[in-house]
Amino acid sequence: MADLSQQEWSKKASEDQNSVILDVRTPEEVAEGMIPNAVNINISDPHSFMDKLGTLDQSVNYFVYCRSGARSAQACAVMNQMGFANTHNLLGGIMEWQGSKV
Repeated sequence: MADLSQQEWSKKASEDQNSVILDVRTPEEVAEGMIPNAVNINISDPHSFMDKLGTLDQSVNYFVYCRSGARSAQACAVMNQMGFANTHNLLGGIMEWQGSKV
């Protein structure tokens, strides 16, 4: 897992053609806006979260975020334990995000 600043995270995610942006927030948080093209898997629902992680391609690079960066760091750690080689945590989460939201 790599903890990246917004600038590093955004630059790497936009340049990486083999990547997925993963939002691990709750549906209520997602309703407030999310980073474009992100896939939401709610880490606050552990059973569903683990099931959905099990369906993801482990060869892809994952750029993970939450509200503040804590849950996304936890998600990256879990993903690494499951065999995901490349996970990138957005430090500060979407609260620090300067880019566009949908």
